[in-house]
Amino acid sequence: MDRPELVAAHLARNLVALRHVRNLTQGALAKAAGVPRSTISNLESSSGNPSLTVLVKVAGALGVPLDELLASPRAKVRKWQRNELASQSAGRGVTVRSLIPERVPEELLNIMEFAPGASMRGSPHLPGTREFFTCLGGAVTIFVAGDRFDLEAGDVLAFPGNVPHSYKNPDSSRAAHGVSAVILAKSGI
Repeated sequence: MDRPELVAAHLARNLVALRHVRNLTQGALAKAAGVPRSTISNLESSSGNPSLTVLVKVAGALGVPLDELLASPRAKVRKWQRNELASQSAGRGVTVRSLIPERVPEELLNIMEFAPGASMRGSPHLPGTREFFTCLGGAVTIFVAGDRFDLEAGDVLAFPGNVPHSYKNPDSSRAAHGVSAVILAKSGI
């Protein structure tokens, strides 16, 4: 557990950063939180001893959970080079790789790259699973339970992940790509 003076320093740093990201003055934040501007000034200089009520009001005005205001520095930064990310062939001319290289519980997030004319069958999931596909470039046709949906860059399709589905790049001369987000259903539901 951090010492009280460290928590005050974390609060000051986080408050200033969050206020700047939201382009708020001390006065504007104070007004939104329903506290005096001097309270915000004291919090940002680590010289205040705020009540829980004040902290909750300020967190609410910033739209963040209370623990984000008090959190210690988080510098867990890591960069992956493209060649460090695993990819796999998932069909005729389709390559799939994880959008996020760290595990995200109950979600599958993938970048899908389709060679010209490429296609693949989707993997059926448990009932209650929801899939979202965002076409980022080119065109992708998705068949869901026999229905055809044509997507172009910027289009998003949401569908139940437990029904038969497949993907196809209908263009035989240009590649296509998109992002697939699968929100997995919990087993036993």
